[in-house]
Amino acid sequence: MSEVAYTSRVEIRRLGGPTRSATLPAESEPVLFGAHGEIAEHYGLDVTKFEPHATTIDYVVAATGG
Repeated sequence: MSEVAYTSRVEIRRLGGPTRSATLPAESEPVLFGAHGEIAEHYGLDVTKFEPHATTIDYVVAATGG
């Protein structure tokens, strides 16, 4: 078995509602995740009660395209 080449160290904090903050390697500021548009609507979230942010699935899609 080969040696582990990399271990990602990520910290996630829940900020309330769908909003979370993630501290990611090589980023100087935390990244915010949340809900918006059709996703917020699907989960029955009141978009007037939180600031919309990209969802984790948005980041996964962006990463696979990169």
